[in-house]
Amino acid sequence: MECRLETGRTHQIRVHMHSIGHPLLGDPVYGNGKLPRTLPEVARGFPRQALHAGRLELTHPATGERLAFSAELPRDLAELVAALERSSSAA
Repeated sequence: MECRLETGRTHQIRVHMHSIGHPLLGDPVYGNGKLPRTLPEVARGFPRQALHAGRLELTHPATGERLAFSAELPRDLAELVAALERSSSAA
């Protein structure tokens, strides 16, 4: 899922996803803790929020220059995505 933030705060994503009944995997505050047994072990034991900023853009406060940064998906999240894809195609 892709989210575009207005405030730049991860809390915005977390609270909105929770409010529509889809809390982030691994979210200790907004997660519901009730994970289906059908999820792969890597998902049930994921040790952090399944949240990644692939791209950040901002305006430098002093110069006004528009800055953009990107980052590849971390290995743990890539493994989680792969496991979930395998799980869903097997169902």
